[in-house]
Amino acid sequence: MCFMTSLHSWLSPLIRGGKFNQVWSLFTCKPRGLIYLTDTRRFTIVKDPSSSTVEFNSRNKKYRSLERSFKRRLRAIYQRFSGGPDNTTIQGLNHMYFIEGDGIYRMDTRQGDPEPEKVLCLDSVGKGDWSLQRLRLSPSEHALAATVKTPHREEARCVLVKLGDREPTLDPPQPLLTIDKVFSVEWATDDILFYSSQQKLQCHHVFRLDLTATGTRSTLVYQEQQPDVFVEVSLSRDQRLVLVNCSSKRSSEVWLIDSAKPLMEPTLVQARLPELLYHVEHSHGQLYILANTGPGQEYQVLRAPLSSPSIKHWVPVCSPGHGTAVKDMEVLQDHCVLATRDPLGLLALQVVPLSQPATTSTLQLPPWACAIETKRAGLTDSGWLEFLLSSPVHPPVLYRYSPREYRLLLQDTEEHRTRQEYHTTRLEAPSQDGTMVPLTLFHRPMLEKLRGAPLLVHVYGAYGMDLNMDFSPDRRLLLEDGWALAYCHVRGGGERGLSWHRQGRMEGKPRGVEDLAACIQRLYDLGVSRPSMTALTARSAGAVLVGALCNLHPHLIRAVTLQAPFLDVLGTMQDPSLPLTLEERGEWGDPMSDPCQRDTIASYCPCHNITPQHYPSMLLTAYIEDNRVPVAGVHKYEERLQEAIHTHLNGHPVSESEPTPSVILDLQPGADHFGPGDFELSLTESARQLAFLHTELGLNQQKTKNRRK
Repeated sequence: MCFMTSLHSWLSPLIRGGKFNQVWSLFTCKPRGLIYLTDTRRFTIVKDPSSSTVEFNSRNKKYRSLERSFKRRLRAIYQRFSGGPDNTTIQGLNHMYFIEGDGIYRMDTRQGDPEPEKVLCLDSVGKGDWSLQRLRLSPSEHALAATVKTPHREEARCVLVKLGDREPTLDPPQPLLTIDKVFSVEWATDDILFYSSQQKLQCHHVFRLDLTATGTRSTLVYQEQQPDVFVEVSLSRDQRLVLVNCSSKRSSEVWLIDSAKPLMEPTLVQARLPELLYHVEHSHGQLYILANTGPGQEYQVLRAPLSSPSIKHWVPVCSPGHGTAVKDMEVLQDHCVLATRDPLGLLALQVVPLSQPATTSTLQLPPWACAIETKRAGLTDSGWLEFLLSSPVHPPVLYRYSPREYRLLLQDTEEHRTRQEYHTTRLEAPSQDGTMVPLTLFHRPMLEKLRGAPLLVHVYGAYGMDLNMDFSPDRRLLLEDGWALAYCHVRGGGERGLSWHRQGRMEGKPRGVEDLAACIQRLYDLGVSRPSMTALTARSAGAVLVGALCNLHPHLIRAVTLQAPFLDVLGTMQDPSLPLTLEERGEWGDPMSDPCQRDTIASYCPCHNITPQHYPSMLLTAYIEDNRVPVAGVHKYEERLQEAIHTHLNGHPVSESEPTPSVILDLQPGADHFGPGDFELSLTESARQLAFLHTELGLNQQKTKNRRK
């Protein structure tokens, strides 16, 4: 089991944003931040107090012209990077399974030149625009379970398909069974499937589905009583254990189900304790536990007998060095492999021989790599760890690593050619309290030649999650156009471990704002761009830091783009009837019962600190069916911002140094927090953002061409 994959899977429904990934492959299974938009169904609210509707429409036409141009260019760059490796293939016993746009296919690996065989057609699932989320094979490859969802619902549908030897030319089999409102699924045997059910944004129940000759039967095997705990099922890498993971913001609890005895009651590893986070793997009768029991409450690896799993039997195996953050853990037969990140953000693999943990070794990964994603093991464990490395401007590259042979194999020969086209510069910025904040900069010209370059700054800083640095063709296009791209790893995120998150949550949330300002100022001090050429972008909870920065230091940047922005923290956390309010008190605080926490939230909340002053231009994209970020809060923020800008302009004439800001609220129907999963329409969303940025920063296509030269 990839513990971070498990961790993200239970976090995603609980957080405003999750590990958002911009789609770069047509057939990815990741959450998609894509926006449905047509001229007839788009509702755009625009209030520009300094210009008439006619003048805005003229500007809107200017956006539209650039939008069409960028859409053509984006289509070309997506095509250019299509066909790369991804995580959507699964190796069965005799077949390789993969995902295409209209369903799931497989090829018989026993044949020399196999024909693809469709095993699930999305049209057979039911009416709707279905996208595939997860794919699970039963141990003997007798059956397949897939979860699918539509853009309009948070809950997924589980589809079961019976597999067998068939002619590839035959029509795909009809689903054996469908189960609604499912979040996670795992097979214990060919006839027994465990799944967690989801109601809106909560998962509290785990069921066992028995497939018998006379029919099917579902039995409740676990029920969570705490409202802020999210429950999901996963499978150990050796397939010996089905794991019931029960997690909240501040504690963990894991129950074990023996795959060989799936009718037995689950066994508790360790009852939840305040501030104890742990994740479990298994090998040869031993549990390997990644828990925050190391120095400074950081993660370390421990071991306990399967027969005596409680915390009093946990024995330390290894602890990563000071300042090293653990990002992932895999147990491959007789080795434990940790994916780690050092204080500057460089990735490495720490390899721990389970028989001799004192001989731990470290394998440094390529310095351009910013994101690592391990591939799920197939039905047979080869002993090799497969993983993808990428960066915002570098497409994924597939590697294979053998801990027994201490051998790393590169599977993609294009890696070196791509790497030499740009620079990855890792910096640190001194924050207000002296803390050094890591900062990653991507650029094509040398650092000393970036004074006139446009700069796009990225930030998130919440829930202990790293800022998303997966590959994005959109960002690659900007890089090739001469932009510099900055990624600020502020406190509240997880780039420097669990303590980095603790320093930036609840009462420490203002530190993330200070860190962001320090990163931007550090870039200016180094000669990278200038305020009139700088834009800031974020989504979901990342908007909190951006909105707070705009209130405190509006002259640091010229333009802002926000998607599904969380902007009314105080109003949301004071309304327990809203989704996630109770679950997220561990991140933001409880303003209803703690006056100090209320004062802290009120001090930085973007919506409640707007004042008449010059603000940067903003493009706010919100979604009507977003259950995580209330649209009412975005409306409130936009209205207050327009009023403050209007008041400021009444007393201050417009000048070239302070042009009239544009504030656009693009409110779109038919989409949830991540938007619909249509690839074609994602190009429109991205093209609109680029058109907005170019217009507000005073760029044009000719200047872009000159920078590319």
